[in-house]
Amino acid sequence: MFERAYGLSGPPFRLTPSTDGFFRSKAHEKALSYLRYGLQQAEGFIVVTGEVGTGKSTVVNHLFAELDPARLDAGRIATTQVDEDSALRLVLAAFGLVPRAADKGGRLAELEAFLAGRRRLGRRVLLVVDEAQNLPTRTLEEIRMLSNLTGDGQPLLQTFLVGQPQFQRLLASPDMEQLRQRVIGWCHLEPLGREELGAYVRHRLSNVGWAGNPELTEPALDVVHRASRGVPRLVNQLCNRLLLLGALEGLSRLDSPQAQVVVDDLALESGMSLAATAEPAVLRPAKPLRLTIPEPAEAEIDQLRREVSQLRRHLDSHDRVLRHLLGLVGQAGAARNQEELHRA
Repeated sequence: MFERAYGLSGPPFRLTPSTDGFFRSKAHEKALSYLRYGLQQAEGFIVVTGEVGTGKSTVVNHLFAELDPARLDAGRIATTQVDEDSALRLVLAAFGLVPRAADKGGRLAELEAFLAGRRRLGRRVLLVVDEAQNLPTRTLEEIRMLSNLTGDGQPLLQTFLVGQPQFQRLLASPDMEQLRQRVIGWCHLEPLGREELGAYVRHRLSNVGWAGNPELTEPALDVVHRASRGVPRLVNQLCNRLLLLGALEGLSRLDSPQAQVVVDDLALESGMSLAATAEPAVLRPAKPLRLTIPEPAEAEIDQLRREVSQLRRHLDSHDRVLRHLLGLVGQAGAARNQEELHRA
């Protein structure tokens, strides 16, 4: 809807990972450098971690777009809680292989034969494991064992492990010592800084023909940055809502009041709560209300007063409904008594 209102050729803030309009933030460039370095080494593991929505999948997609399909086969699996045997089947499927063997040893032999065949053709094989933080320890160990497959003294398979920050804690466990020794590069994706966020928003808009309408003011972007913490996926959510609000109200200038309305609306709709801080609102998972907040700011006190007032209105409404229902019950009881007396 807002694309037509502002003369845009398409949606600028898609939520699904895409190589279109890839924004080269410092964190993304660093991650790409690690992945390219890993490809040059042709062995070991590269680990990329980051919070949900920071662009890990986008970086991997961009790397895949750079790869020469005539020289490298790339497979990708997204994992949940899978055991080591299921993981092997997923690896085979990632390269288009349908396992014929019924047992694990037979399937492992099939994978090794495939890898050796690609090596004879002068091709390399890369496996990317998404959501690696969900892998049980034994499954990770199984994937590590695949790095032992060699041909002519060279590893037949290289693996990139992509996951959320808790994957770092998983790798830090004593059981993961052998895997850690084979990690040749490790990169953590940081959220966008304030200046990068402004550049990111303008970059995404420019890719769909934005010519300055609507104007997004710096105070509006300040609100977006504080609320999203610089996480690109949240930035996309907020900016989509902000443009929709501007189109519905016929605005050519979007400032901090409009941005704050969007932040508050999204918080209510998604079950998020606004963190009680001296800074403007920040989107965080809802938590129970704590009444021991030191030195609350005036804005926080006003917010609490509004919430108390709203609760009182709800209670008054419920009280009126309850009284009305009790009255109806009493009337029905009196009517029944009269009817019984009449029958008597």
